[in-house]
Amino acid sequence: MSIKSNVEFEKLRNIGGIVARALRAMAERVRQGITTGELNEIGARVLGENGARSAPPLVYGYPADVCISVNDEAMHGIPGARAIEPGDLVKLDLVAEKDGFFADAAVSLNVPPVSLCGRDLVQCAERAFQRGLGAARAGNRVYEIGRAVEREVRRSGFSVIRELCGHGVGRTIHEPPTVPNFADRGARERLTEGLVITIEPVIAAGNGRTRSSIPSRSISSGGVSSFPAFAAAAPAGAGSGRNGERRPAWSVTA
Repeated sequence: MSIKSNVEFEKLRNIGGIVARALRAMAERVRQGITTGELNEIGARVLGENGARSAPPLVYGYPADVCISVNDEAMHGIPGARAIEPGDLVKLDLVAEKDGFFADAAVSLNVPPVSLCGRDLVQCAERAFQRGLGAARAGNRVYEIGRAVEREVRRSGFSVIRELCGHGVGRTIHEPPTVPNFADRGARERLTEGLVITIEPVIAAGNGRTRSSIPSRSISSGGVSSFPAFAAAAPAGAGSGRNGERRPAWSVTA
């Protein structure tokens, strides 16, 4: 969707804030011994307390409220009885809806003792997101986001998982355009002011190749980190943030 009014902007910011609170509540409880099912219950409770609903069950019939992936599971892990262990890399991915507006965000967390690779993966994913966000400007082409993401990932010695990408969001989970995490010259759509998209750097310590796991439906690779969040494309002349960094005027990141 594209934001056309302050009312729409506020509704998106509201659901984005709820998603952020749910992620924080779950992140605070990630530790050895807790199960992924228990983390899912925490996220679901925060959504319910704020009048929001998990979107994947609503739209796709997904069997849980939160996608929780561990270690080599890249995305879409189904929470259950699996207990978190020392050294795990845990990805919490949440899409939620309220008042007809959708927000999508995720966080990757290392459980102590933290490996050097796990630490570097998480930090790289966050840097790659920021690079992609800087390219999300009205007038730029979609592939410029992926180019910025992949440059940072390669510079850090990791790989982009090309099968997984960002997308439009706002009135449902997945909307046009597709937002690759590499310089896919086929993604030539121009970003327009107020267009709401997700930027989802999903990166791996291995070669970035994936396999689909049935019946768990998770997508696996090597050690994986992700840092998806959603934002709206900024006007071409939007202002700057701290240290002169360019910032979107319509930032609604969760």
